[in-house]
Amino acid sequence: MSTDAECVALLAQRVRQLHESLRRPIVIGISGAPGSGKTTLARSLNGCLQREFGLSSVSISLDDFYLSRRAREDLAKRRHPLFGTRGVPGTHNVDLAIRVLQALTESTAGQIVTLPGFDKAVDDCTESSKLRQIEAPVDVVLFEGWCVGARPQADEDLVDPVNALEAEEDAGGVWRRYVNEQLRNEYALLFERLDALLMLRVPSFAKAVEWRELQERELREADDGQEPAGMSPETIRRFVMFFERLTLHMLADMPNHADTVIDVDESHRMVVAIDNKWPVEAEVP
Repeated sequence: MSTDAECVALLAQRVRQLHESLRRPIVIGISGAPGSGKTTLARSLNGCLQREFGLSSVSISLDDFYLSRRAREDLAKRRHPLFGTRGVPGTHNVDLAIRVLQALTESTAGQIVTLPGFDKAVDDCTESSKLRQIEAPVDVVLFEGWCVGARPQADEDLVDPVNALEAEEDAGGVWRRYVNEQLRNEYALLFERLDALLMLRVPSFAKAVEWRELQERELREADDGQEPAGMSPETIRRFVMFFERLTLHMLADMPNHADTVIDVDESHRMVVAIDNKWPVEAEVP
């Protein structure tokens, strides 16, 4: 068993070793179900890399690359109504994500890169005046997101719906087949840019839903009696169904190809569980 701080320290050491081994800027993917702690891990790892090893690093999220509301409305009309809701592969600007990763790691010294953003409160892209700017190239890009590194399912696994949303609103499988095709093509090109993949493995999808509901409840309680913030329990229950199929697939498939699997226990504590192919050996707590 290890503490969260020990996990972060170990991962930072592994990232530093990989950077030294490859002798170039690197991209580290951080994947995990909604509520697993990806953003917190990325923030802690980013700070450790800068503080302990003097590396220039930046943390960005796949969420930053969501299509605008208008673009998703257009996609919903052209492909399937469920694409009006952000989340699944197909609802991100993958071309932009590839260009940003390339700019952060391959630019000439001193180039300024503007990072995109997404405002979930209004369900639309962040105003350009509020976007972050980073001097590139950086030593390490931490790229976190719930489906980062995910691989497509076998076609036969798409036949049966996994929940009421798919059974009632995607009975013919059009939506889930298009999501899978996106993973097989555009997203595969994006994930090819990862030099290593870290997976936060939750105990179950049900636990991820519980943690997501807790996050939203804390948002509402922190609102101090004003206009309610976050999603209602009913909205959450529908929203998480968009993530269920791919989350279950990733829990079964990703431990086989992730470079490090970090188990998140029932108390939301992290422990490194599996190390597959890091180039330099290090002791696991």
